[in-house]
Amino acid sequence: MKNITLSIPDDLLAKSREYASKRGTSLNEFIRALLRQAISAPEQDPVKKLIAHTQDIHVQTKNWKWNRAEVYERKVLS
Repeated sequence: MKNITLSIPDDLLAKSREYASKRGTSLNEFIRALLRQAISAPEQDPVKKLIAHTQDIHVQTKNWKWNRAEVYERKVLS
């Protein structure tokens, strides 16, 4: 494993150490995890994944057909 040197502002270093400590990890491991996440290819764009899942949803309405008048007659907020 190679070592690298980073230059970051003191306040960012302090906050980063505190953040890592609260999560039970070292600053080194925290930075390694961020780098792994940044360079790993995402499985799929979240929006595309959501759209793909919505296309797989099948809702049964038992042959009920809605019409605009019925929808507007409902008292949804009363």
